[in-house]
Amino acid sequence: MAGTGVPGAGAGGRTAGELLVAGLAVHGVDLVFGIPGTHNLEIYRHLAAYGIRHVTPRHEQGAGYAADGYARATGRPGVALVTTGPALLNIAAAVGQAYSDSVPVLVVSPGMPLRHPQRGTGMLHEMRDQRAAMSAVARLSHRVTTHEELAAAVAQAFAEFAVERPRPVHLEIPLDLLGETGKVEPIGPIGIRRRVAAPATVTEAARALAAAERPGILAGGGARAAAEPLRTLAERLGAGVLTTANGKGTLPEEHPLAVTSALHLPGAAEFVADRDVLLAVGTEVAPTDWWYAPMPRPRKLIRIDLEPAQLAVNARPDIALAGDAAATLWSILEGVPGAAPSDAAPWRARLRAQARVEAARWLPWLDALAASLDRDATVVADTAMASYYGALGALPAHVPGGFLYPTGFGTLGYAVPAAIGVKLARPERQVLALSGDGGLMFSVAELATAAAERVPLPVLVFVNGGYGEIRAEMRDAGIAPFAVDLPVPDLAGLAAALGGRGVPLADPADLPGALAAALVHPGPTLLIAPEED
Repeated sequence: MAGTGVPGAGAGGRTAGELLVAGLAVHGVDLVFGIPGTHNLEIYRHLAAYGIRHVTPRHEQGAGYAADGYARATGRPGVALVTTGPALLNIAAAVGQAYSDSVPVLVVSPGMPLRHPQRGTGMLHEMRDQRAAMSAVARLSHRVTTHEELAAAVAQAFAEFAVERPRPVHLEIPLDLLGETGKVEPIGPIGIRRRVAAPATVTEAARALAAAERPGILAGGGARAAAEPLRTLAERLGAGVLTTANGKGTLPEEHPLAVTSALHLPGAAEFVADRDVLLAVGTEVAPTDWWYAPMPRPRKLIRIDLEPAQLAVNARPDIALAGDAAATLWSILEGVPGAAPSDAAPWRARLRAQARVEAARWLPWLDALAASLDRDATVVADTAMASYYGALGALPAHVPGGFLYPTGFGTLGYAVPAAIGVKLARPERQVLALSGDGGLMFSVAELATAAAERVPLPVLVFVNGGYGEIRAEMRDAGIAPFAVDLPVPDLAGLAAALGGRGVPLADPADLPGALAAALVHPGPTLLIAPEED
C-alpha cells in the first residue's frame, strides 16, 4: 500500500491471515504478544514480513497482562494473539482486568470454521460459543465472516479505542477463512476527534469552581493524559488533589497540592465531605476505589467522563460534562481566574501520616525503593498487601502511569507479565514489579519470558507464606486460618531455573545495591524480602 510502509497484495490478493496482519501494521502495531497454535499459523506466517515483533509468554494469561502493560505504558492498544478454545479461555481473566481498568487491548483468535455445525463435531479446541464467552469479559466480541468484514472490524476496533472509553475487544476469525484469499485492502486509521463537553456545562462548571471556597479534585485513570491542564487548574484553584490507584502520579506526589492516592484512608473521605465543590475527572467513582463505602457526597459534585452513561453511575453529579478530560479541562481553565489560597497542606500532612502508619510493615523497604528509583520509573504492582496497604499510599509516583495496579477485577499474577509489557514498550525507563509470594506463583513462569527477551526486570516479592490478606480476614472473622498457609518454594532457585537470578534480602539496607544491579542485568532478578505477619 503506497505511503503506508505495508507490503502490497500479490496478484491473487491476501489471505485473511495476511489481511489481519496488514491491518495491524497500518494502525502502527509493531509488537504483539501471543502463543502460536495449530489454528492460528496463518497469522504467524506474515508477522515478520510486516515488521511486527512477536513475544511469546509462557501462558496466554501472561500474554494478556503483557498487552495490558504495554497499553498502559504507551496509551496505544496492546495486541495479543491466541489460538482457539483453551487458549482463549486462558486469556479471559486478563481481558476482564483490562475491561475493569479501561485498557485498550485487542485479542485476536481463530474460531471454528464458517460452516461448522452449531452442535459441534468434536473438533480440536472446539467450544460451543467462543463469542459468548468473550462477550462476558470484553467490550465486544466480533466474529467476522468475510475479508471485507475483517478489514472493517480491525479499523473499527482502533477507531473506537481512539474515541470511546478504551476497553478490550476480541476479534474472532474462522480458521478456514484465515487461509482463504481475497482481493481486499486493509483500512487505514480514521481521522477522528474525541468528544468535547457542551460549552454551556463547561461555563457552569468553571463558575462553580471559581466561586468555591474549599475546592477539591479527584483524578482517575482517565485523567492520566490530562496531567498538564489538571495541574494548572489545581494550582489556580488552590485545590487539593486526590487520585485513584489508576490516577496515581497524574499530579506528581511531591506537589504540595497532592493529597493522597489511598482513598480508603479515613482522611480521604473526610476531605471529600468537607469540599464545597469537588471536580471528579476520568473516574468511575467506584466502590473499589473507596473499599468499604461509597464516596461521601461533597456539597457540589462536578464530573468529567468520556463515557456519558458513566455519569449516571455511582455518584450522580450536579454538573455533568461528557467529554475528553484534557480538552474539557482546558476549556474550564478559560473561565477560572488566577491563583487562590489553598487548604491542602494540613490534609496532605494528615493523609501522609495515615498512609505511613498503615504501611509500617513495609515502610523501610518502600522508603529504600523510593530513594533508589528514577523519577520516571514505573512500579507495576500485583494485588498484594504490600501494594494496597503499602505502596498505594506510601510509595510516591511522579509521572502519570508511574504506578500500575489491577483495580476493580482484582486479579492475581498481574505484576510480572504486565511489567514485561511496560519494559518492552519503554526500554529507556526503569520498571519494577512488586508482588507477594502468593500472587507471584500465578504467573512465575513469565520470568522465563523476561529471561528469553533479556528484559532487565527487578521483581520485589514480599514473602508471607501464602495468602496473607485472606489469612487476616479469616482471623478477623473468627475463623482459624485454613488453606492459606502455603509452603514457600526455593524462590531463588526457581528464578535461576527460569533463566533469571534470585537475591534474598535480609534487610532494607540490602535493597539499593541489589536493585541497582537488577536494573542493568539482562533478565529478571527476584528480590526476595521477608515480611512480618
